[in-house]
Amino acid sequence: MLILAIALYFVLACLISWMVLFPAGREFVLSAIAGAGQRLQQRMGQIAQRRHQDASALGRTGRASAGEVGSFLRQHYVLCLGGAALICVPPLLALLMSSKSTLSGFDTSTREVNTQVADLLQGEQLVPPQALPPLVFASAEVALERPMLVSASRDWALMDAAYAQRLLMAFKIMKEKHGYDMAILEGYRSPERQNKLAAMGPNVTNAAAFQSWHQYGLAADCAFLRDGKLVISEKDPWAMRGYQLYGEVAESLGLTWGGRWKMMDFGHTELRMPGVMKR
Repeated sequence: MLILAIALYFVLACLISWMVLFPAGREFVLSAIAGAGQRLQQRMGQIAQRRHQDASALGRTGRASAGEVGSFLRQHYVLCLGGAALICVPPLLALLMSSKSTLSGFDTSTREVNTQVADLLQGEQLVPPQALPPLVFASAEVALERPMLVSASRDWALMDAAYAQRLLMAFKIMKEKHGYDMAILEGYRSPERQNKLAAMGPNVTNAAAFQSWHQYGLAADCAFLRDGKLVISEKDPWAMRGYQLYGEVAESLGLTWGGRWKMMDFGHTELRMPGVMKR
């Protein structure tokens, strides 16, 4: 391999020396290069001419084909229109039918939550129950569970109408489906009262004035009635079971249930409307 490389190098060196030292060598090499260039130029010209001829023939063939297609369409336009209709009409019908079925899917729903909320939105107006005697909220057991409950507002008229209807629907379901009578402990709460409760410590509330949905009539605290007495404490197994059911019903109606909070408030529900509370 090394010998071959040396031999090629020797031949190349001799050729270069011949071209440099002898004019005849230079003329021979230059004429050879010029001849090769002319032959290459002639070959490229032939190729270009052949491509031009092919393109012209293709253009003539395309124009002839287009003319034949146009003539066929003019002679058989009825068949062409019928074929186009057969191709286009079935997809259009399928598209229209799928659109109708998609829209109709929003009209009906088998989910219980949607049915209950739909009943509320369709104008079913539930009437608040009769107010309980004030003494029901003044017992020692109630005062131990809920301080200052005697002075709380239980006026349904001060609550937001949309929230009040959902809360009344929850009361209705709890009674008819689960056998629990419910009572409202506190609905609307003034900013002054909210601050007083917050001053009593985090075991009562962490929210100051206008940090609670009570100030907007969109929250209420509720409990159960058993034998004419309020049952508030979740330590009572019957009441705890009721709170669990109440949470499920309230959430099915689109309400937020306090039983899922870190500081659990089982009897609390609220309707969080966008743009109402600015924190």
